[in-house]
Amino acid sequence: TVTDIEDLRAVARHADLVGLSFVQHGSDVEALRVRLAALGADSLGIILKIETRRAFANLPELMLAAMESHRAGVMIARGDLAVECGYERLAEVQEEILWAAEAAHMPVIWATQVLETLAKTGQPSRAEITDAAMGERAECVMLNKGPHILEAIHALDDILTRMQSHQAKKRSLLRALSAWAPTI
Repeated sequence: TVTDIEDLRAVARHADLVGLSFVQHGSDVEALRVRLAALGADSLGIILKIETRRAFANLPELMLAAMESHRAGVMIARGDLAVECGYERLAEVQEEILWAAEAAHMPVIWATQVLETLAKTGQPSRAEITDAAMGERAECVMLNKGPHILEAIHALDDILTRMQSHQAKKRSLLRALSAWAPTI
């Protein structure tokens, strides 16, 4: 929007990255890159906010366009995606985004309503604890504000710390090499 373009000046001066909302096509990413370059901020990171069915369908194109930047990542905007793709498909869609981002070596932000009840009321639901645990598969988990945000941060840290030993990325991992280990 016109307001977004005006706000981009402040973003270019003060931010480390910009979230590209409602991105649809690679040309949207290119248009943002051109505007950032004109503002002298072509090193600003770009986060593709995947929040529509079309963005999901065009994800490979979007990711390739974003990788032309110095830094790029993907946000799984699960609230909007659920509305767009249907709640019954959300798990499948977010899984495919995680796989695609991993294949492209792009970091992922796990967003929308993570521990929201805890942040707002101080008491989490069982479902959101499990949901937060799945955030371990992303590089970043976004929490929404609320009067109990500190409790939500501590709970998220505890959940993710415990989940680290249960989760691994999908690519094959090399075992630890011992040929060069010192012998006693």
